[in-house]
This record gives sequence, C-alpha cells and structure tokens, in this order.
Amino acid sequence: MSEFNDIIKDSKPTLVDFFATWCGPCKMQGPILEQVKATFGDSVNIIKIDVDRNPELSATYHIRSVPTLILFVNGEAAWRGYGLHQADQLEAKLREFISKEQ
Repeated sequence: MSEFNDIIKDSKPTLVDFFATWCGPCKMQGPILEQVKATFGDSVNIIKIDVDRNPELSATYHIRSVPTLILFVNGEAAWRGYGLHQADQLEAKLREFISKEQ
C-alpha cells in the first residue's frame, strides 16, 4: 500500500483503474487505458488495481463496483467514474487536470 500511496502522490495526475479479472467491462477498459496512456505518455500515471487481490485498498477507497476509475492529483481523489469509459471521455477529464497543474 505504501507503493500505491507514493504513486498517487506524484506530481503527475494518476488514473487508477480498480478492476476484476472476471469483469467483462473491465476487460474492455484495459485497451482503452492503453490508448489513453499512448496519447499522454509520461505526463500521467495509469495503474490498474485488481480488487480481488487488493481488498484492503479497495475498501479504503470504497470500491463497490468495477470498473471504478479514480483520478488522483497530488495524492487527493479529484474525480471518480464508474463503469466503462471511452478514451475521449478520459482524455477530456485528464486534460482538465493537466491544465490546472501547469
């Protein structure tokens, strides 16, 4: 958990995908996140957390459904989304917070 906290406290926005391996929409979200990462490169962190392997972390962030996406800015949850999100939606949200940081 300390490694997770170090990542979300980074000065770059960090998008966390709380997912489950058995979840259909979660499987579809993965390639979309790869596309978003390709668009933004090193200006954002994108990490995936398996809720079944990380129950304590999932409980800490009140994950009740998957996929749940949380955008952290300087260690604080700045946005939360539930369900499948398309690349253009995520890119627009990330641009909001990247422009605020600059």
